[in-house]
Amino acid sequence: MVGVSALALAMTAPGQTAAISAFIDPMTQGLGISRSAISTAYLIGTLLGAAAMPVVGRALDRYGTRATMAAIGAAFGAILLALSAVSNLVGLTAGFVGVRMAGQGALGLTATTAVAVWFSRRRGVAVGLVSAVGAAGISLAPIGLEALISATDWRTAWAIEGLAVWAIVIPLALFGVRNSPADLGQRTDGDTPTDHRQITPPVGATLGDAAHTAFFWVVVAGVAVAGMLGTAVAFHQIDLLGERGLSATEAAANFLPQTAASLLATLAVGALIDRVSPRWLTAACMLALAGGLVWGVAVDPGWSAIGFGLLLGGSAGAIRTLEAAAFPRYFGTTHLGSIRGVVAAVSVGSTAFGPVAFALVHEATGGYTAALLGSAALPLLVAAAALFLPVPRPLDGTSTDRGPQSGDAPPGAEAAPPPVDAPAPTATGHAVDERRPAASPLP
Repeated sequence: MVGVSALALAMTAPGQTAAISAFIDPMTQGLGISRSAISTAYLIGTLLGAAAMPVVGRALDRYGTRATMAAIGAAFGAILLALSAVSNLVGLTAGFVGVRMAGQGALGLTATTAVAVWFSRRRGVAVGLVSAVGAAGISLAPIGLEALISATDWRTAWAIEGLAVWAIVIPLALFGVRNSPADLGQRTDGDTPTDHRQITPPVGATLGDAAHTAFFWVVVAGVAVAGMLGTAVAFHQIDLLGERGLSATEAAANFLPQTAASLLATLAVGALIDRVSPRWLTAACMLALAGGLVWGVAVDPGWSAIGFGLLLGGSAGAIRTLEAAAFPRYFGTTHLGSIRGVVAAVSVGSTAFGPVAFALVHEATGGYTAALLGSAALPLLVAAAALFLPVPRPLDGTSTDRGPQSGDAPPGAEAAPPPVDAPAPTATGHAVDERRPAASPLP
């Protein structure tokens, strides 16, 4: 499931900004539209595509990851094929709505949710691996697309992407994905069933339960801020670093340390999330982002530019993995699709505003210094909220938080403590007693 989910996440590449950027110049020339017009179409497409994420999340809860991923793959491939035939700005805008909704949003949400129900103790490591491998595939896509467009044309490249999605995602969903370990007679983390296991009704927070916790909104704010500001810097990176003395080639090459740092941070947070309180990890992610933005004001060619890229890339990869791994632990998996659907909507939607905000500040001030310094306040606010607002107790009853809130009842659970012999819920939402029988079993 880790391999299947990682491949599905990599196949979101045609809907990601990095891959779409390879089409911008040839499409502006081929369709005879301006860069500002295609940027506006992309903005509209991103916002409208984000609005559909809560619906996708509810579909995950109702129909499961297998059927949902197959349907998304079919729709995503069809949208990419349709983009190969667009002839005007209206059709292009509709295509952007589709690829942002089905690719970056829906397929990405489904891929990271699919693996969460298969792990409990090792969920952080599993989600970290999925995110790292998927991100690596996404980062390599622009290189292949540049070569493909040069060898053929942009219309052929869109069509090939669509056929590739059909050929990979649909079979992957139908033959590789299973909704839960129980579908194959297995259990989370590969545990061996015991004869005295005890099954109780599913346990898990609803979207309403999660939304009533400060922790939910702190993480959502972290994802939104990282998405908005990370996209803003990436969109203007050539010009931004050019003002600091880097050539266009050097500025473009800065994506390499960003990608490397994102992969390493993804793996590190995945390994730490089950051992370290999310309040400290969230604060660390936001402080790294704020540090990178401030660093951008004084960055110089050479090692300074590499440090800038490491901070930005690491913070982005870390916060995405934290959300994907922490929410199943604290809110369960019964309504995980609905909960993460809201996060996906905020994540995708936030990326639409950063580039515009930086452009407006640049036009008003003649540089990026004010935009970088002003925006650094946002992650600092999220970091402060993460340190001082309460964190609920995980649904498995354990906690890595040492603050006074660590004893709070988990969302969706009764305030009274569970009985001594109550089984802990598994990642599928079913409580299973996995303890070894005592020498003198209780009556």
